[in-house]
Amino acid sequence: MSRELKTGFFAVVVIALFIWGFNFLKGKNIFTKNQRHFFVEYNNIQGLKKSSEVTINGLQVGKVVGIKFNKDPQKKGKLIVELLIENDFEFSKKSIAKIYSASLMGGQSMAIIPSYEGELAVDGDYLIGEVESDIFSAVGEKLNPLQAKIESVIVRADSLLLGVNQTLSVESRKSLNRSILGLEKTISDVRITIGSVNQLLDSSKVGIKNTFDNTKVITENFMKLSDTLLNANIGQTIQKAQLSLNYVNQLMEGIQKGEGSFGKFVKDDALYTNLTKMSKELEELIREMKLNPKRFVHFSLFGKKAVPYDPKKNKNNITNQE
Repeated sequence: MSRELKTGFFAVVVIALFIWGFNFLKGKNIFTKNQRHFFVEYNNIQGLKKSSEVTINGLQVGKVVGIKFNKDPQKKGKLIVELLIENDFEFSKKSIAKIYSASLMGGQSMAIIPSYEGELAVDGDYLIGEVESDIFSAVGEKLNPLQAKIESVIVRADSLLLGVNQTLSVESRKSLNRSILGLEKTISDVRITIGSVNQLLDSSKVGIKNTFDNTKVITENFMKLSDTLLNANIGQTIQKAQLSLNYVNQLMEGIQKGEGSFGKFVKDDALYTNLTKMSKELEELIREMKLNPKRFVHFSLFGKKAVPYDPKKNKNNITNQE
């Protein structure tokens, strides 16, 4: 290969690289197919910059390649943003190009909200522009009405306090001051009382703990007693007690009917009369033995005759003794 041919080939490569680099710096890639340029008009781009990404449904499909003012005198001050879409995804002219805040640090990006109604958008068409409020702007928009209401309330409160101040007499103010001082004293007394209660609780912690411990022991003993009663054969015990009660009832019924020795003793009047008579005769016998012991125990060296028993005389002796 001759030197002239090498020089020419090298010059062509350099020119091609220069053209590619120049377009690359402008945000264009001449080797990429399906490149389309769209334009969007805004009143304010909220800090959008060249090379900011352009997305569709979260997928990056291009970037911002140009921002300039509109030269039309009737649209003076408006900005025209040029988008380069490197994707063959199709959407209509009614699609919205929305500027939004990509992060809290303030970086702006653009998202195309595709619409499929109407005529398809082609290279060089204008899309509908829209700007999404950032978080601080949104908060400010929400707080502005609230701020106005707060200011209005403050003005009314100030007017009310001024009116109250003018209405109250000197004596009323003094009375109000005394009431406030009394309230402060009451609060101080309450604080002292609370401090005393806290000290009392601190000093009673040991006693309270012992009380809870004793309560715990009593509860455990009661649980053990409950378990013992549950495990005991209470049914059999109750059955035996029932049988014993039945036997006692039968015994009492027999006594009431005069059955058995004890029943006869309780119900038979003749037995009671005989026992009474026997008790009385025994009493007379004992008294007679006390009055005339010689009649029952006879002892004489000369054989003196014993005195015979005389019921009438014995009765008189008993009467005289009584």
